[in-house]
Amino acid sequence: MERHKRMNLLGSSREEGVCAEMAMVCLDDFEEYAKQHLSKSTWDYYEAGADECCTRDDNLQAYKRIRLRPRILRDVSINDTRTSVLGREISFPVGIAPTAFHCLAWHEGELATARATEALNTCYIASTYATCSVEEIAAAAPNGYRWFQLYLYRDRKLSEQIVHRVEALGYKALVLTVDVPYTGKRRNDIRNQFKLPPHLKVKNFEGMFQEQTEAQEEYGIPANTLDPSISWKDVCWLQSLTRLPIIIKGILTKEDAELAVEHGVQGIIVSNHGGRQLDGGPATIDCLPEIVDTVQGRVEVYMDGGIRTGNDVLKAIALGARCVFIGRPAIWGLAYKGEDGVKEILNILHDEFRLSMVLAGCRNVAEINRNLIQFSRL
Repeated sequence: MERHKRMNLLGSSREEGVCAEMAMVCLDDFEEYAKQHLSKSTWDYYEAGADECCTRDDNLQAYKRIRLRPRILRDVSINDTRTSVLGREISFPVGIAPTAFHCLAWHEGELATARATEALNTCYIASTYATCSVEEIAAAAPNGYRWFQLYLYRDRKLSEQIVHRVEALGYKALVLTVDVPYTGKRRNDIRNQFKLPPHLKVKNFEGMFQEQTEAQEEYGIPANTLDPSISWKDVCWLQSLTRLPIIIKGILTKEDAELAVEHGVQGIIVSNHGGRQLDGGPATIDCLPEIVDTVQGRVEVYMDGGIRTGNDVLKAIALGARCVFIGRPAIWGLAYKGEDGVKEILNILHDEFRLSMVLAGCRNVAEINRNLIQFSRL
């Protein structure tokens, strides 16, 4: 009933002439709209993968190698997509991954993203590289469920200050990104000489750096600000600063998953940074089973990378992810219609996930397990 109600609402808005030139039926439609309407430099920035983009592309293709084993005659007339992350209930197992510079896609930027995720009762991971500050994001969606994505900098005081800020603002977890000791080579950004336009800033660090020449800037902050010496001891240092749960983002192997558990983190995000860091690495969905098997329920495991349909979500949950996070699709939603566009993206994924779940014979998220998965023989 709820699913059909949402579909009807989308249909009526099209009949009223809102973006009537395109029927926004799936996430690919939003991608095409964004490609047509964003500037080339902005589109290239969001779309970029590292080097030859093999890993970026394989994140998507890997899902197509996985087949489902549906069960029938299971009475799915009553069904429920709710789940929980770190003890907090969310409406379905899809959240918004940390992505930078939302104001490039829509003038309200991260404020629109925060309001959309609050409205749909799911998790938003705000990026360090946001074009709105953590304070502005919190004020825009005061009842939203938010985590904060953190990098560690050569000047540890920068990291320390922002940890204290987000903790005071009610963010519920820290997501430490660990796969960027150096920034991957993104060819089109180099060709385009990508810079933030003068009216946009990395708002979380506004006024914290001395004046830099443009030649010294990298993605909105001074070059060489990230600390390539980051190691497991820094996880312990971070734990000494805060009571917030710490989630490690960027793990792709069982060895690092075991180390993460041994260091007392509360969660792992299986991630290859959307294929933007090391090219030639594995697709995240291919890494998920070994990490889930290693962790054995000691911490929650999430993943991002390549999620484009409700079917993809179902496959990831069946392979052991507690929740998945989407990056680029949220940007496409912003480019389409700001807050309402992000809501539409999430609603489409929610509808598709519910439909895939029940067609596979599952009445709720707890019934989704690895028995649902059949890997294709290549």
